Amino acid sequence: MSDRLENWARGLDVIVELSGRIAAWTGLALVLVMAGNVIARYFLHIGSVATQELEWHLMAPLTLLCIAYTIKHDGHVRVDIFYSSLPEIARRVIDLFSALCALALAILIVKISMPYVLQSYRIGEGSPDPGGLPYRWIIKAMIPAGFALFGVQSLASVLRALKPFFGGSDGLKTASINAV
Repeated sequence: MSDRLENWARGLDVIVELSGRIAAWTGLALVLVMAGNVIARYFLHIGSVATQELEWHLMAPLTLLCIAYTIKHDGHVRVDIFYSSLPEIARRVIDLFSALCALALAILIVKISMPYVLQSYRIGEGSPDPGGLPYRWIIKAMIPAGFALFGVQSLASVLRALKPFFGGSDGLKTASINAV
């Protein structure tokens, strides 16, 4: 059972890794657009509302696609004053509880944000500024997409946290939630 959990978690990891790569390329595109805007504005004395809007249109996927990737690579901020001194079984239970809470939050945000995206799509929302970008729903869709990826990573974390309780060799040979 524990090997199956790990295989499922690895499958989910592939999705999160792909989102991290997409976010990295989005970051490069953002830098290039910003540099182009600066050069156009200060040296060529021209500007474009669309390219200025493109900056924050690139910032949204960069930020939202990185959430799951950062969690996968343990790059988020963690205050572990007490956590590090706890026994392994207690840390596993905390990890499991945290991952379940994160998964619930991800599901909630996806559920709440989808009508927002669909409404934007239905009305054909675009930029209110002349010369701005159309299809505002695409950028709004990054909210449920980013949190869906967060949910995928949270599910992978749940599976990994469950592994020792099903005989996995992740530090606990015969763990039990009742041992806490």
